[in-house]
Amino acid sequence: MCGIAGFCAARTGMDAPHVDAMRLMAARMRLRGPDAEGIWTGPGIALTHRRLAILDLDRRSNQPMLSGDGRYAIVFNGEIYNFRALRSELEAAGHAFRTTSDTEVLLQLFAQSGANMLPKLRGMFAFAIWDSVAHELFLARDPYGIKPLYYAQAADGLFFASQVKALLASGCISPALEPAGLTGFYLWGSVPEPWTLYKGVLALPAGHWMRVRNGVAEAPVCWNDIRENWRAPAERSSLPGVEERVRESVRDSVRAHLVSDVPVSVFLSGGIDSGVIAGLAAELGAKVEGITVAFGEFRSLQEDEAPVAALVAKHYELPHHVRYVAREEFENDLPLILDAMDQPSIDGVNTWFASKAAAERGYKVVLSGVGGDELFYGYSLVRSVPREAFLGKSIAAIPGARALLARPLTYLAKQHAHPKLKGMLRFANSIEGAYFMRRGLFLPEELPALMDAEQAEEGLARLAGSPPGMSKSGAVNSQGAVCLLDSSLYLRNQLLRDSDWASMAHSLELRTPLTDAALLGELKHCHPAFVGGAGKSMLAHAPAKPLPAVVIQRPKSGFGVPMTQWLAAATHGRDWSSFPLLATQRTPWTRRWGRMVMETFCNTA
Repeated sequence: MCGIAGFCAARTGMDAPHVDAMRLMAARMRLRGPDAEGIWTGPGIALTHRRLAILDLDRRSNQPMLSGDGRYAIVFNGEIYNFRALRSELEAAGHAFRTTSDTEVLLQLFAQSGANMLPKLRGMFAFAIWDSVAHELFLARDPYGIKPLYYAQAADGLFFASQVKALLASGCISPALEPAGLTGFYLWGSVPEPWTLYKGVLALPAGHWMRVRNGVAEAPVCWNDIRENWRAPAERSSLPGVEERVRESVRDSVRAHLVSDVPVSVFLSGGIDSGVIAGLAAELGAKVEGITVAFGEFRSLQEDEAPVAALVAKHYELPHHVRYVAREEFENDLPLILDAMDQPSIDGVNTWFASKAAAERGYKVVLSGVGGDELFYGYSLVRSVPREAFLGKSIAAIPGARALLARPLTYLAKQHAHPKLKGMLRFANSIEGAYFMRRGLFLPEELPALMDAEQAEEGLARLAGSPPGMSKSGAVNSQGAVCLLDSSLYLRNQLLRDSDWASMAHSLELRTPLTDAALLGELKHCHPAFVGGAGKSMLAHAPAKPLPAVVIQRPKSGFGVPMTQWLAAATHGRDWSSFPLLATQRTPWTRRWGRMVMETFCNTA
């Protein structure tokens, strides 16, 4: 896991372009890669890299790395889990290697196949390869978008980096706010891809590659759209057959994600996802330690993960470390959290403290269960959103029903801690609309109370769609549609992005065995069988020694943080009267936290 950045000049003959900017960007990404820093320049190109050494710890694998013939130069962030198998194929074809790294395998594959190599890769990745003969830059990103990659056009060429804040640190990119990014954040609690909070700074979309010629980016090309996996028709298979495929596919994914030359730990909660990963890792002979974060505010409550996590660790005979976090530590870390947060988000605090705990134990790699609910139909939204969409359609079909319900819903929105109720009649008559009502932060009509009205109007227009920023899912069933939306919106724009900045701020590589394109592809014809809790049950039985019944039957609580209590203390005495949306005692904490986060970004832009 690393940080990458570079500049591709508009003029090929431009010598050593923007070296000072490269140093500034590398410095901003220091925590992403504290083990080594490198800068390489050629006519019209400059590349920089910060390394967190996980595979082939020798300096010979530092980056930027050049191909043996000097034609190609690469900077790479991520891991290719099947690199040893790919290397064997290349060696059989006559290729020689100087390192034991996955980076060199990428170089050789690109030299051999160009963009056609991408479907062969199993891993999380964002990389850039410069071709000194064709004078063009190639950028690529993994299908789920686990690893970030941003770019910005300047007058004299194109900049790219692993972090938006690294691009801004170059001093060459304007911090002017992008209306679509600002609007998108207030609507969703995270900035929807490909937008960022800043004008002219875009994310290379997940599962896309892009060429840069003469310092100008061409249109990104999609090579893997994960949404197609929920659009694939169901495969006729017996229930035991599906269970066996889940067992073998998940086991194979965990095995792949254990590839490392340094020790590995596991974020261990009281849930099925992390418990299965821990159990399979132990079954595969890996020496892993469970890391659990706990909070005094949750003691003896359903939200307390520590007792159940301890039970799972004992069940699989794993060493277990519980790290308690108090409100005072949150308040002390808050400036660091907001500085590390690369794009505004209402999430990530939980991963910050879990990553901090793993780093304190000396780990550089951790496995996380993120993505399990999106793949195995685990969230309650999978059931509630289709029901609410059906109800919304039924109400819309009754003459006069909308007018009759408008006033009571508006009243309830004002009186209770569910302010989005007033948007039910407008949005909750489709899967996408009902999903937005569940996952969204603010409603479009509330935006002028938070930002300039003209800016809000422009942002909504740029996001497009109804709800804004969404398109029809096209999944084969309604529950699969929710998983598709969660995977391409909530998981991609929030959970994975937050996992990246929160872990990287502690120089920790976070791996996601249940968010894996190869695993998703293996199960794409099986997922209709995951309805009604069957998917999570199959997952729980993936280890030869299944999870304890108390874990399987435990109501889902999520990896939570006592933000309601913490924010109440942190904002005590603050006058919210200028924001009526946020002024009532029962305002959801996510809304106040979202406003606090955005104020920080706007004040530092």
